[in-house]
Amino acid sequence: MRTETFGLAMKAAMMAASATGAVIGVMAAMTTTASARPELVGIAGDYSPGTIVVKTSERRLYLVLDGSHAMRYPVGVGKAGRQWAGTTRIDGKYKNPAWAPPADVKRDKPELPDVIPGGSPRNPMGVAAMTLAGGEYAIHGTNVPNSVGGYVSYGCIRMLNQDITDLYDRVSIGTKVVVTR
Repeated sequence: MRTETFGLAMKAAMMAASATGAVIGVMAAMTTTASARPELVGIAGDYSPGTIVVKTSERRLYLVLDGSHAMRYPVGVGKAGRQWAGTTRIDGKYKNPAWAPPADVKRDKPELPDVIPGGSPRNPMGVAAMTLAGGEYAIHGTNVPNSVGGYVSYGCIRMLNQDITDLYDRVSIGTKVVVTR
């Protein structure tokens, strides 16, 4: 898997962040125009229950429930040149994470601060993030709900804050994640 660039600073910042009900409430209120939309749908393929499947071309994430059903969520995915495919696992779960811009992002946007605290309306991680093993990507919320459904990220999987909250509560560390193009 191609590594994006969360780096150790990102994970350290995320672990240091603390979640508070008030901050999460403020972040949720910021996205009132977008609503949580997980849908129960059919899914084909040989996926074990509990597996997360991200279909980049569809800009959809599926949480497999059984051999033929899944919860489907809209997602934002990597823009051209930033997409990847592979199999990994969730290796961390963080509520209200702080964000340290990866090196690629910092290079493209040098005006960004080194760390944006969790709960800040400028924090692109939203209300929750789940980091992926073997690289520097995450499945996370967003402070730009209109970006969900597009090719918008540096390789991360971006969800509406309500949807990441729902998915976060359904999966655990170690959950298998399959990303296809």
